[in-house]
Parts: sequence; C-alpha cells; structure tokens
Amino acid sequence: MDKGKLKGHAALWVANIIWGLNAPIGKSVLWSEANPGGVNPFAMSVYRMAGACLLFWVASLFVPRERVAPRDIVQLLFASVFGIQLNQMLFLWGLSLTSPIDTSIIATVVPVLTMVLATLFLREPITWLKAGGVFLGCAGAVILILASQHGTGHTSSMLGDVLCIVSAVSYATYLTAFRDVIVRYSPVTTMKWMFLFAAIVALVIYYDPLTSVDYAALAPRTWAGIAYVVVGSTFLSYLMVPIGQRYLRPTVVSMYNYVQPVVAVLFTVAIGLDTFGITKGFAALCVFVGVWLVTKSKSRAQLEAEQRAAAETAAADGGKKD
Repeated sequence: MDKGKLKGHAALWVANIIWGLNAPIGKSVLWSEANPGGVNPFAMSVYRMAGACLLFWVASLFVPRERVAPRDIVQLLFASVFGIQLNQMLFLWGLSLTSPIDTSIIATVVPVLTMVLATLFLREPITWLKAGGVFLGCAGAVILILASQHGTGHTSSMLGDVLCIVSAVSYATYLTAFRDVIVRYSPVTTMKWMFLFAAIVALVIYYDPLTSVDYAALAPRTWAGIAYVVVGSTFLSYLMVPIGQRYLRPTVVSMYNYVQPVVAVLFTVAIGLDTFGITKGFAALCVFVGVWLVTKSKSRAQLEAEQRAAAETAAADGGKKD
C-alpha cells in the first residue's frame, strides 16, 4: 500500500472512531425527559456549524493561503448543502422524531448508495468484490445494531425515517458528486468555506432554539460533551474526511461508516453498559472483512490500465506471429 492510501485510511480511522464515540457522548448532552439539563438538538446543530466554522477559519491562518476560484466557491456551497446542512440538520431532526434503532439502520445504506452514485457520477464499476464487501459490511452493521439495542423507549415515525433517509442520500451524494472540488484544495480550505455556509444557514433557521437554552443551568459535564461534539466529531472528523477523499475512492470512504457502530459497542462494553458475545464478534468481523474487500476491489483506473496492458500484449503477440 502506498503512502497516500495509508494516509487516507489512517484519516478515516480517526474520523470514524471519533464519530463512533460521538453516539453515546453526544446523546448524553441532548435534552430529553430523562435528561432535562441537556440542550435541544437544533441548538446543538448551531454549536456544531458555528463552532467548526470558527475553528477552520482560525486554522486557515496557520496554513498556506489558497485562492479559491469563484466557480469552485459555488460548488463548495452546494457541497455544504449536501455534505453538512442536509446531512447533519435533517439527521438530528429525524432522530428527534423516530427511534435510534431506525436511524442507525438507515445510516447503514450510505455505502450502498455511494457505490451506486459513484457509478453514475464517476463511472466507477460495481465489481462482484466491491458489491460483496458493501453488503457484507452492511449485514454486519445491522446485526451489530440489532444485537446492541435494549429498550430505547422511542417509537418509529415515518416522517423521522424519511428525514434520515434524505440525510443518508445527501451524504452519499456529497461523497461522489463533489469529490473533484474537495480534492482540489486543502482540507482546511474546503471545510472553512463549507462550514461558513452551513453556520449562516443554521443561525438563521435555528436562532430561536439557540436563544431558548438556559446556559446558566448547564452542568460542566454538559459543556464537556458539547466541546467533544464541536471539536472532536465536527472539526477534527471533518478535517480528516477530505484527506480520505483525496486518496481513496468514495465507496471506500463511505465503508468506514460501518466502523462507527463497532466503536460505539466497544465503548459501551468498556464502561460496563453492554456485553460482547459471539453474535457481536461475528458482526464486527463482517464489518472489517467487508471494508477490506471494498479496499481490495479494483477501481475504474485499474481496470482500464489492465485492459490497455492486455491490448498491448495482444498487439505485440500478433506482431511477433506476423
């Protein structure tokens, strides 16, 4: 494996481990009947967008400045809509309406959608190895989610499920349709513009929920959780994903979504809130084997190179016979 791909895989591991821990940590700071001292999910959206925007613009002061073409600014605006705004805001809205198990299972379709959309946007082939890896990883993630759910106290909602589906489709679209503009600039440059647009929209839409929070009543533990969500699962993770996009194919990037439930389960087991048995071990193995298979599947460039080499070999053999 070359250094570029190794760097891309390392970045995605970091991002998805952080996101995996975000599930239990982020949930602990959101308002609910059981947690009246938390913040509402819409205010949390503003914290994520505005906080990450500030951090990326500060970070941009310490890296070489890049001039972004006006046409690319427009593309980054639409990338922000699909990769951050629709993805994050609709997901939180859907999560507030439907059950966590529904949202977790719906999230597993992202690699499947990405594989299909990569064929449409990037002409990436759907090979048997790639398709097998995607569906094996999906099966492992679903088994793990089902095996890890205990009584949630939430009921399903069609509207909530639809919002989560649209969120999943929007993120898969972002990974495929906007890859070219994302890899054209550094991660800090692309993210500072994308989160600027997202922060403006979040502040406009969620201004009232933001001002309704009783900040004086928030406990230090809640502030610590908010800091983790903003700095860790938003700033650091979104800094890592463009690195993965630069060196790896969209389907490979999306397959790392399946690492998140594995991390979440291992975390809950480590703190004594869950157990890890044969079923969960088998499910985790399916996830990692699925990711490995997709990584080993051939890209369009590799298949075209093999076809050219085969044609050149055939031409050379024909010349020798003549």
